[in-house]
Amino acid sequence: MAATPQNPAAATPRRKVSRHRGEGQWAAGHFTPLNGNEQFKKDDDGLNVRTRIETIYSKRGFDSIDPNDLRGRMRWWGLYTQRKPGIDGGKTAILEPEELDDKYFMLRVRIDGGRLTTEQLRVIGEISQEFARGTADITDRQNIQYHWIRIEDVPEIWNRLEAVGLSTTEACGDTPRVVIGSPVAGIAEDEIIDGSPAIEEIQRRIIGNKAFSNLPRKFKSAISGSPLLDVAHEINDIAFVGVNHPEHGPGFDVWVGGGLSTNPKIGVRLGAWVGLDEVPDVYEGVISIFRDYGYRRLRTRARLKFLVADWGPEKFRQVLQDEYLKRELADGPAPDQPIARWRDHVGVHRQKDGRFYIGFAPRVGRVDGATLTKIAELAEAHGSGRVRTTVEQKMIVLDVEEAQVESLVEALEALDLTAKPSPFRRGTMACTGIEYCKLAIVETKQRGSSLIDELERRIPEFDEPITININGCPNACARIQVADIGLKGQLVLDDQGEQVEGYQVHLGGALGLEAGFGRKVRGLKVTSDELPDYVERVLKRFQDEREDGERFAVWASRASEEALS
Repeated sequence: MAATPQNPAAATPRRKVSRHRGEGQWAAGHFTPLNGNEQFKKDDDGLNVRTRIETIYSKRGFDSIDPNDLRGRMRWWGLYTQRKPGIDGGKTAILEPEELDDKYFMLRVRIDGGRLTTEQLRVIGEISQEFARGTADITDRQNIQYHWIRIEDVPEIWNRLEAVGLSTTEACGDTPRVVIGSPVAGIAEDEIIDGSPAIEEIQRRIIGNKAFSNLPRKFKSAISGSPLLDVAHEINDIAFVGVNHPEHGPGFDVWVGGGLSTNPKIGVRLGAWVGLDEVPDVYEGVISIFRDYGYRRLRTRARLKFLVADWGPEKFRQVLQDEYLKRELADGPAPDQPIARWRDHVGVHRQKDGRFYIGFAPRVGRVDGATLTKIAELAEAHGSGRVRTTVEQKMIVLDVEEAQVESLVEALEALDLTAKPSPFRRGTMACTGIEYCKLAIVETKQRGSSLIDELERRIPEFDEPITININGCPNACARIQVADIGLKGQLVLDDQGEQVEGYQVHLGGALGLEAGFGRKVRGLKVTSDELPDYVERVLKRFQDEREDGERFAVWASRASEEALS
């Protein structure tokens, strides 16, 4: 039909008008459509699966588990199926979940603030030996992870953990994960403020509370009053960082919206100062914003960092104040730069009460149940009843009298747990990798351990702080983007054109000192076999080209691509 003055619409084709679906924000009334994860959470709260585990699955065995519980709700109690042995990395993205699943589980014990008694550590070690084939890895979020767990044994494991005040509640899943904290809270001589009471109140108020057990995705948090900035606050959904306010005194600066994975973002300051007693309220307000305004439609955008990036810190703070806190927050200062290059508390340090704490370095977080039990025994034999885990996969024994320090250091050294590690032992971190993880493409733990040995042999004189983080897939559980040398596992081609395990290299990432993400050199990938040669070559070039006092991250940001290749 031709266009006429009486029919102007005929001049242009009609456009289909579609209704915007929104981002799945509850507060905007967007409750549909639901992706698979949102559907199973709507059907039944993840916390409810515990009853089925105890009364059905543990009695009838693995094959009785409902798929939505197996690959969904069981995470709310710290359980993931582990990778079936013998499946190579090339199959990771090809096989269906049921083809990757082994009939065993990873079980994560949450350790808020990294705080353990020696009694708790002994129980963790005993469970490892009895139920987990000796496995017990320290994570970079202060937790302990078991492998080879049978569903039949889970109720008994829970009983033993809970008898000593430990839990796996919401250690995984779309939940408030472990609250990481300074491992020397309340004891360090240089501490600005002790955040432990806030962690305890958050645990009491939030963890296991069904008002917060259905979040868009995981919610990571950190609280530290240490001037070392020792909890990687820049990459958490919410973080409270110790500062001194010129009028109000010691308190916390509030950060939101950090996170890594495939879309990394450094957290932003809200510009707000909160006192210790305000921290749980602000935490509850921020997690409520995430629950109500978080993007649920697409899993790839369901982290708080995307909402913060879209809103900006000013709007985020305003919504927090107006809709959730119902009051204004005080403005406050930013934290100072960290006072030291290492933030892991390794070594011998005086406590404010005159005793000492001793931080030591397992290899890439890998320990075992027998070793953990022995650490508990050694700590008690040297007068301590408290140990800590750190966000760098390290451990600390607290409250050691000066006369006992040397003896304990020697006893730990005999277990290959050194308080005087090389920079490579101290700075190398690795995720679980293909040994157990269904998402992994390459091996990580053994690769990291052998790399430490090679670098100690090849460059024994190297004495600069250096972080080498090894990840088995793109998800950045080992924080590859913020390491001096970050290694992202993938399949690469070797000299013969064969597909082999290897890594994409990120160089010059950092936290604390000018926090930022590492640089990717075009086409720079190394095979696993080439890795020691590559790292040695780059570190020697750094030694040759660095200016006085220059950190590796700074050098890497200005070095030529040739120097980094």
